[in-house]
Formats: sequence, C-alpha cells, structure tokens
Amino acid sequence: MKIKLTICLLAFLNFYEAQESITYQKPSAEILKLADYERPPSVLMNSKKDWIVFTYRPTYKTLEDLSQQEMKLGGLRINPMTNISSSVTYINNLKVRKINDKTEVQVKNLPSNPKITYTSFSPDEKKLAFTNTTNKGVELWIVDLETATAKKITNDNLNANLGSPYVWNKDSQNLLIKTLPQNRAALIDASKDLPTGPIVSTADGKVSQNRTYQDLLKNPQDEKNFEILTASEVYNVDLNGSLKKVKDQDLYSGLSFSPDGNYLMATTIKKPFSYIVPLSRFPMTTTVYDSNGNVVKVVNETPLNEIMPKGFSSVRTGKRDMGWRSDLPATLTYAEALDGGDQSKTAEYRDEIFTWEAPFSNAPKSFFKTKQRYEDVSWTNDHYAIVSEGWYDTRNTKSFLVDLNNGESKVIDDRNYQDVYSDPGNFNTTKNQYGRYVIDMKGEKSYLIGAGFTKDGQHPFIDEMDMKTLKKKRLYTSNIKNAKEEIVDILNPSKGEILTIQQSSSQYPNYFKKNIKSNKAETVTNFANPFESIKDVYKEVITYKRNDGVTLTGTLYLPANYDRKAKKEKIPLLIWAYPTEYKDKNTAGQNTQNPNDFTFPYYGSFVYWTTKGYAVLDDASFPIIGEGKTEPNDTFIPQLVANGRAAIDAVDQLGYIDRTKVAVGGHSYGAFMTANLLTHSKDYACGIARSGAYNRTLTPFGFQSEQRNYWDIPEIYNAMSPFMNADKMKTPLLLIHGDADNNPGTFTLQTERYFQALKNLGAPVKMVLLPKEAHGYAAKENILHLLWEQDQFLAKCLKK
Repeated sequence: MKIKLTICLLAFLNFYEAQESITYQKPSAEILKLADYERPPSVLMNSKKDWIVFTYRPTYKTLEDLSQQEMKLGGLRINPMTNISSSVTYINNLKVRKINDKTEVQVKNLPSNPKITYTSFSPDEKKLAFTNTTNKGVELWIVDLETATAKKITNDNLNANLGSPYVWNKDSQNLLIKTLPQNRAALIDASKDLPTGPIVSTADGKVSQNRTYQDLLKNPQDEKNFEILTASEVYNVDLNGSLKKVKDQDLYSGLSFSPDGNYLMATTIKKPFSYIVPLSRFPMTTTVYDSNGNVVKVVNETPLNEIMPKGFSSVRTGKRDMGWRSDLPATLTYAEALDGGDQSKTAEYRDEIFTWEAPFSNAPKSFFKTKQRYEDVSWTNDHYAIVSEGWYDTRNTKSFLVDLNNGESKVIDDRNYQDVYSDPGNFNTTKNQYGRYVIDMKGEKSYLIGAGFTKDGQHPFIDEMDMKTLKKKRLYTSNIKNAKEEIVDILNPSKGEILTIQQSSSQYPNYFKKNIKSNKAETVTNFANPFESIKDVYKEVITYKRNDGVTLTGTLYLPANYDRKAKKEKIPLLIWAYPTEYKDKNTAGQNTQNPNDFTFPYYGSFVYWTTKGYAVLDDASFPIIGEGKTEPNDTFIPQLVANGRAAIDAVDQLGYIDRTKVAVGGHSYGAFMTANLLTHSKDYACGIARSGAYNRTLTPFGFQSEQRNYWDIPEIYNAMSPFMNADKMKTPLLLIHGDADNNPGTFTLQTERYFQALKNLGAPVKMVLLPKEAHGYAAKENILHLLWEQDQFLAKCLKK
C-alpha cells in the first residue's frame, strides 16, 4: 500500500508541476463524445394539455456569456446594461404543436439571435408571452399559438432586475409591465469616487442567527446603485403595444392581480437597506389598488429583518406568506406567528392563518391555527381547504382537511416528511374560472398522484379520495417492466386518461397519453437518446448495510464491455455522493433510486468514466443520523467514514473492483464530505472536491442542516472542518472551484485557503479555479476543461 501511494504521489506532483501555465483543454474522445452533445428541447404544456411548446437552448453557455457586465447588489447579480439577471439561462428557439398533432411548427417572426426567458401562457391559454434580451435591454413578445407567430409588444426598456417584468391581466388582452424610469439616474462608479467617510455598522445587543450571505450591499454607493437598478414604472400594455401608465416610479418587488382582476397588489422595497442580509429581508410595504389605480388599503408593512431567532422553524414576526386566495374573487390569506417567531418558546399554537376580503373594510378573519409552523394552504373550488404544518427538528409534517362550511378539520396526513414510503402523494390540480390552480374535485372526489417509492422499488400511483369519509381507493399503480413511468397529470378521471413520462436507462424521457382502463399508451413526444455510446453500460441499484445496520443504496455502473461473470479484471471504483441528515434510521435507509432512470451523464457526475474502464457508484447513500435529542452532526465523522467503507465493501464483495484504487468525489457539501473522508480515512487513493467549504468557523451561524452556531458547539465545528485538520490530510486531492461562487458559505476563499494550508503542510493537492463560474458551472470551455482535469487526475492516481 505504501509503495502504491508513493508512486501515485510522485506521478501526481510531476503532473501538477507540468500544468502551472495552461490553456483550456478538452477531455478524451470517449468523454468528449458524451459531453459535447445537442440538448433535446424542453417541453412546456398549458393546463388544458392541448398545446405543447418546445423550448430549445444551447447545451452550454460560453465564456463570453459569463463575461458580461455584472453588478452584485443585495443578493442580486445583474447586468446593468440589459437590466436582467446575469445568470439567467436563455432559450434560442420555440416550436409549438397541438398535443394530438404529430409535427411541431416553427414559431415565425422570432427576434433575430433570440435570448428568450420568462415564458408564460395567457389566462385563456391561447397565447404565450416571453421576454427577449437585446444588447440594450429586455423586450416583451407574444406568440399566438394558433398561427405560431410571434410579435414584439414593447421596446427593450423593461426592468427584469427583480425577476419577471410582466404579469398577465385576467382578460388575456392586457399585461402589466415594469419599465425603466424615464428619468433614470446614471449609475455610480465607486472606483472613481473618493470615500466621504468610513463605513460604520452597529449592533443593539440583540441576539440573531444570520448565515454568511453573498453579494450584499457594502457601501452608500452600492445602496444608490441598488435603488437605481431596481426602480421601475408600471404600465398597462395591450396586445397592440399601446401603453397606459398605472403606477409612478418605485422599487416594485412584486405585482399580482386578484383572481377576479379587479384589484392589484403591489409590494415595494423600502429603506433602510442592509449590509448583512439580502433584499428579501429589506423593509417592504404591500398595497392593494383598485382597477383605477387608487389605493384601497396598505395591507402589510414589513420592517427590516436583521434579527432572527435560532432554528429552521423560526420565522419573522408580522404578516407573512401573503397572497390571493385562489378560490374567491378577491380575498387575501396570510399567516402570523403566535410565538414571536421563536421556535425555542413554548406555545400551544405556533401560527394563525387569516383571510381578509377586499376592500378590507372589515377586520381579517381567523381561519386556522397550527400547532407547528404553517407551511401551506391549498383550496378547492368547493368548500374545502388543505392546510399543512411542519416542524424541522422532528421532521414532522401534518395536513388537515378543513370544511369551510363549518370550520371542522380532520387530520389526513401525519408523518416524517423524509419517510418517502409513507408519502401519500400530491393532490391533482386544475385551473378554475379565475385561471388559478385549485385542487381538482369531481363531486366529493379528489385525486392524489404519488411517486410510489416502496421497499420493493418505485411504483407511481393514483388514489381517489372521498373528502367526506377520507377513504381512499387505488385507481392505478404503475408496473411497467424495465422502464420508469412518472405520472404528470390526470387528464380525465372518468375516462381514465392520464399524461405520463416514460424512460429507461437507455430510453430518453418522453411524454405519453395513457388510458389506465385499457392500458393503451399514445406517444406524445419522441426525443432520441443523445448518449448512444453508453446505452450498453451496465446499471444496477445495489443495497447494502452500514456497520450499525442502516440500509444504504447506490447506483452501480460498469463499463459496457466488462465481463461480470468472469470478473478477471479488478477495475478502479469512483464514488460520487452527497451527505443527507436524518432523525431516524428507518427513513435514512429508504431507497429512492430507480435503475430505470435515464442515464444522463453531466459534468456533476462520474458516469462519463465508465467509458474509460472505471466502475462508478453514483449517488451513494451517505446518511448522517441523529436520533432523539442528539443531532446528526454530533457523530458526523464516524458516520461519514462508515458510509464510505460500506460502499467500498459492497462493490468489492461483488468481485468487480481493486479496493486499493478507489476515488471519491462530490460537489458543494459533497466536496466537504470528500475532504473529510480523505482526512479521516485511508480507504481512498484520491479525491475530487468541487466548490466546497472547508473551514466551518467561516460559517459560524449554521451551515447546511446545522442550526446551532459555532459558540454552541465549537468542538463539532472544529472537528468537522477539514481546514482545522489539514495536517492529517496526505491523500491526493483535486480542488475545483468557480472563482465567482455565489452560494452562501462556499466562498471561493474557502478553497483558496484550504489549498494554501495543504500545500504548505506538504499534502499532494492541486487547485483549479474556473473563471467566471458561480456555484454551478455553465460555460462550455470551463466544463470541458473540468472533465479533462478530472480525467488526467484519475488516470494518474488510479491507472498508473
């Protein structure tokens, strides 16, 4: 073992020294064939499922796409020239077709070199709106589905810096748009201005639990630029492009019509801004206007929220989750905490839900109280509602059926939300007369669509539930052989017509219309498999045990030409994983992997390397369990090591691998996992860690699923930090990070400092920083180079 490791280290170090100055590279032909493919279109369907829109986009972005101008303000990353998010992914073509037709139709009159995003159907579902980004800004376009013809409605002066810049009116003939102010001020170039004073922040002595947010405001110049870039004027525009001003300039973060279209609710951002939290926690005012633009009522005023109690079940005080009730013309619903938003306080009820009918001359009415934290309410078009509550510490979720006629409620679901085997599914929905989604009911019958995970495999299902008796009747269970069926929608319950997606390990996912009574299926789409070169790769979901009896799973891939019977050649193993926290062993051991999932190689997995003679265990189970009063991270390291060893043992016992040639890898929290495994275990020959965090003192107020802060449990934060244990790490490690990471906690600095520590302590480590990349990678040049780096690294450590 010592000789093998020494040879690997020498090869690794020689390899490293030869790459100090390097241009972009491409991976080997086998991997490039899979990585450089043409992406099939995505499918967008209206609620009636009679129209399909096919949206096309390039497989990857380019470095040029990532090199556009960018400003980072209040948690936003925006292009100040075009006034839209700098990270948005654009569609470059649209085709449409009626679902019963066989051939899609190219949409005519699209903009030249289209950059399309924010697509949405009109309420009558006869048109499709989208934005197009030019070199100067954002335009609004409309597609008439019947004629498949696009038409530009506005100039490129829309403001999409806070998201979609338009909302449909109920009549499908008009839209509200947010435009740039006519008297917009010039942006401030802080680099050219001398400061007029220091930046001063103060604390008032209140305890708070704020995580390490990225891209925050930093100075008065940032504040001014944030104001300039988020300010809009609101206009009504009809389908002919005629404009009528509706609201004067303000910082509009949200616009929504009441279901009947007679009221407009507008939320605006107010001062003071913050340097320690993003814009979602800035002060905001929500006002309802009538159809003439007159103020009806200020319905909510939210102050600056810099102080938050500890815990994932803690919330801010005041009205929250305010929105229009979907089953009534113009009634708001919202929740308010009854415990001050602090989960540590004892309270009989945590939240109270209210309804408030326009024009708000009467006081809000109490609708329901929850003993846990309010999560959601869904409405029917009859006299029922489904209220959901939950509590993070116990992982409990509970749902109630509320009879709106008498206020009576019944529990219909009470379980651990991580218990996928007991998941009852989700209610099928439909659009009502207001164009809003409600639970689909036929008389007293409603319908649930479930993913159908069981200990014996995945079998999606449809249940019919009687709202009066709560009794369920199983209408359909999917039992397709050698394929996976996902139930998308119930088209006609009485006729048994449903919409599904079918796929297998080598069959690309496609839509089908199916009759569950006759079991006949009709093809809706027919996308080809773009990865034919790995269609014969062997794929199997394996189940094995951890040393404490916890059941684990992983998807095992073997090269297409590997002789599984003879097993003469012992091949290297690559493990890709991501740790997940649980509160009990039962749910941690449940299987959600399906061998009939389409094998879709992408830069975030090791599947490519089956073409190079490696075995791959993808999505290997890495549960971290804390039962009772203990928290998962109390024993993070020993559980992590046990998970990895169990995976290696399982594949080794099958007779396929050389267990001295095992690599482990992961992204984000998976990278954190990888660094810890290499630090605390001798089971691996090398590791690949991408965009991770390695020093938990730099995320002192919680990380991932850890609610406690550093000062609560310093010994756990330190023990879990690979940086604090860098002197123990002697295994070859490839560190990769985007140099513009925008994820809270995984600052690029995390990798840079960890690399410096390992390098100075004599560890065999290489760091690759990908230019312009955020937490997820997008540019083709970077992704292909990433695959090349990984390929070279694995070959040096595992093949030679």
